[in-house]
Amino acid sequence: MTEQQRIHPVVVNVEAPAAPTVPLVPPGSAKSEKGSPIPPLIQSTPPKKRNSCCCKCICWAITLIVPLLIILGATVGSLYLVFRPKPPKYSIDSLRISDLRLNFDMTLHAKFDVKIRANNPNKKIGTYYEEGGRLSVWYTKSRLCEGSLPNFYQGHHNITKLDVGLTGQTDSGSGSTLMSALQEQKQTGQIPLDLKVDAPVAIKLGKLKMRKVRISGECNLVVDSLSANNIISIKASNCKFRLKL
Repeated sequence: MTEQQRIHPVVVNVEAPAAPTVPLVPPGSAKSEKGSPIPPLIQSTPPKKRNSCCCKCICWAITLIVPLLIILGATVGSLYLVFRPKPPKYSIDSLRISDLRLNFDMTLHAKFDVKIRANNPNKKIGTYYEEGGRLSVWYTKSRLCEGSLPNFYQGHHNITKLDVGLTGQTDSGSGSTLMSALQEQKQTGQIPLDLKVDAPVAIKLGKLKMRKVRISGECNLVVDSLSANNIISIKASNCKFRLKL
């Protein structure tokens, strides 16, 4: 009887992974001393430079402005050397009260005559006093009267005297209080009054008439009396004026 062939079962490991056919590390990759591959370095591209348009604009602006400032400074300096400008001077020559009375409706009526001296010390600069100038007289914070300044041209190195008439009337009911305060102040022989000026003017440099500006100022006076139809003595006077562009 022939010997029967024996069949031996073969155990196959199904879960074992198949051998890789493609290398895990791409060719050309570096390896460490132990043989393990080193991941390739990723080169980052440098960021693009920002547009320098803003810097160029600033440079162009500076290039244009600086020469203009130099030219303007040279022009102003030349004008100053040629004309030698000096500020005008103003003073109050006299103050006279034509009328100061308390009405039946308790309003205070006042009428003043003021003589002003305007001095232009410049030899090559004239002044146009335009229409719209105002002069007013105040006691503390109450306006007693006001009037218009004349419009005229004041030439070089000239002194002009102005005679300005002022009239006014306070609000109803406040005249009695104001008159009482003035009478009490009159007994001391020192009555403070403020003269305020606001006038539009135009400066003339040689033959060139400049644009209109304003002269604003105030004269702080101390007078001895408020008697009507009498020339009042001015004991103290302090005037300050400035140009308003």
